[in-house]
Amino acid sequence: MTARMTDRVILEFTGTLTPASMDAFAHHRAQRLTLDLEILESTPARMRLAVGGPVDLTDAFEMALSLGPADSLILEVRRNSNDGPRLDDAAPNRGMTQ
Repeated sequence: MTARMTDRVILEFTGTLTPASMDAFAHHRAQRLTLDLEILESTPARMRLAVGGPVDLTDAFEMALSLGPADSLILEVRRNSNDGPRLDDAAPNRGMTQ
């Protein structure tokens, strides 16, 4: 099996969020990492994003957003690849659910 070089994932962040801050934070991080970004939902309780680009950069984006801006508290992150689970999704201590 060969490793994928690009990834398209749906990320869901839940917690106590400030939508305007989360939106700006997501756009800024995606731009810095040169990723495709589509905000699917942005509410005070949940943010859903479609992110595309190199696997390592989508992973970095996920990590950056899990820390969130100062006025938002991320409690849970879910990740769903459009073409099925990645091998590292089952890794222990990843802190994410499918």
